[in-house]
Amino acid sequence: MTGFERFEVLTALFPFVDVPVRKPRPVLVMSTGAFNTLHGHVIVAMITTGAESQWPSDSVILDLAAAGLKHRSVIRWKVFTLPISAIGRRIGTLAHGDRLAFEAACRTTLSGGAG
Repeated sequence: MTGFERFEVLTALFPFVDVPVRKPRPVLVMSTGAFNTLHGHVIVAMITTGAESQWPSDSVILDLAAAGLKHRSVIRWKVFTLPISAIGRRIGTLAHGDRLAFEAACRTTLSGGAG
């Protein structure tokens, strides 16, 4: 399946640099469906519980049910381009309010703001 769209929450074999094991983790699609199909890759951001650390730019997901998540989670600015083959399945999508909050965080982060 290559029809992934922006704001969908997927599972993916997330690359960890500090451990050799890869296991499915939730990720947020940042790229458009057209980009994903054209390139055979998806630009994603890590979704984590943030239990071990907290980043100033973390964006909290408030509607966990819509995102298909069970535990308090944040979107973290660990951004990767993953091949479609590393994608597992769709588990949810960001709710409207969470989309707006993440888009605001993107503008702040990418424009050199404090985030």
